Amino acid sequence: MDFTRIIDRLVAPVNCCPWQGHAYGISAQAHPAPRRGTRRSPYLYSVEERRRRDSTPWTTVQAILAPLQFAVFLISVCLVLRYLATGEGLAIATASILAKTAILFTIMVTGAIWENAVFGQYLFAPAFFWEDVFSVLVIGLHVTYVAVLVTGAAPAHTQMLIALAAYGTYLVNATQFLLKLRAARLEAAPRAAIPG
Repeated sequence: MDFTRIIDRLVAPVNCCPWQGHAYGISAQAHPAPRRGTRRSPYLYSVEERRRRDSTPWTTVQAILAPLQFAVFLISVCLVLRYLATGEGLAIATASILAKTAILFTIMVTGAIWENAVFGQYLFAPAFFWEDVFSVLVIGLHVTYVAVLVTGAAPAHTQMLIALAAYGTYLVNATQFLLKLRAARLEAAPRAAIPG
């Protein structure tokens, strides 16, 4: 009985390592062929992935939600900082954080659907592996804020600091996605010039 093949079958559905060898290292030498979904190209998208990206309506959904989330984020940051500076406007600052969190969850769910439509998996597609990893941290901090708010585990001032920490990670994550968008645009032009 080949235990490495059994382990491969058990781990394959959850293995999200973007490199060809398995993250757990057992069968990387026994099965050196690339796993499904690994990158075999220097490009962010293969030709087929680019076609799927351009044809799925989820790309449009993401293009609408991303700037909407950023706008709500900017408003919310101002309201949170106002509360921290003056002690006024707790209710509106709290409402803005909850609105930002709701949009975040919406964009994460629809983003996972988009990722599946383009790459064939809901999360941790190799092209967006690190962006997805950091997204988990962003979600975690937003959930922490909501949990602290609902349970009253910390005073309002601390809640606002948690929200700012969540916003800091969101900014890093948004930058990651913007850099990927720029990379995709830069690679599109030379590939369009290649015949056939």
